[in-house]
Amino acid sequence: MITLLILLLGLAMIIAAFEALYLKNLISAIVAAGIVSLFASVIYLLLAAPDVAMTEAAIGAGLSTVIFIYAVKKTRDREVEND
Repeated sequence: MITLLILLLGLAMIIAAFEALYLKNLISAIVAAGIVSLFASVIYLLLAAPDVAMTEAAIGAGLSTVIFIYAVKKTRDREVEND
């Protein structure tokens, strides 16, 4: 049962990664990349690595996603000011 769940999460990670590559909207692509990281943290938890799972969820899915979204918002605001 755990193996099937890991395989499904891995497949979902691959789909989300391709979505992140091909989405035109930057915010949507960043969220898709965050989803990949979140699924990776769940897989780490299922593989009995809770310390790695917590780190991946906090840094990979949480902090990195927030920083990327903040950077995109800031650059778009400056782009509007320069026009």
